[in-house]
Amino acid sequence: MIYFTVCESPIQSLRLVSDGRSLMGLFMMSEKHLSASQSDWVEDDSVAPFPETKQQLAAYFAGTLTQFDLPLLMQGTTFQQSIWEALKTIPYGTTLSYGELARQIGQPKASRAVGLANGQNPISIVVPCHRVIGANGRLTGYGGGIERKQWLLNHECLIFMKQQFNP
Repeated sequence: MIYFTVCESPIQSLRLVSDGRSLMGLFMMSEKHLSASQSDWVEDDSVAPFPETKQQLAAYFAGTLTQFDLPLLMQGTTFQQSIWEALKTIPYGTTLSYGELARQIGQPKASRAVGLANGQNPISIVVPCHRVIGANGRLTGYGGGIERKQWLLNHECLIFMKQQFNP
């Protein structure tokens, strides 16, 4: 069975999706890749790991959490899985280009494929696809919208700088 709930955030409402054990999706309600609720999905706030996910998201947005610790179930191709795992290694408050990410996984000529896999990330924010930018430093595509990508990067940068200067 697939469960869903909605979580409010400073950037907009987020839809969480779970199989009852692991987080399978975290989508911004306006996200272009957000699929409509399936008729057999069940809305239930109490299903694992929704309570913990909401608590960690609240701490992230409050600036007190920089790394999520949630059970995740990300369904995709082997290549997509490798990109999504690499995204988890990008440190909080920093960015990486698509080309750098391609080199990191050992496929330096695959920056476009990296971009496509990055765009298919089903668990935004927790798996930080927003930390990937263009080689020229510009923000490029984000399923939740460039303005939300900018907000997330600004938020992380501000918290990161506060931590560096006020340990």
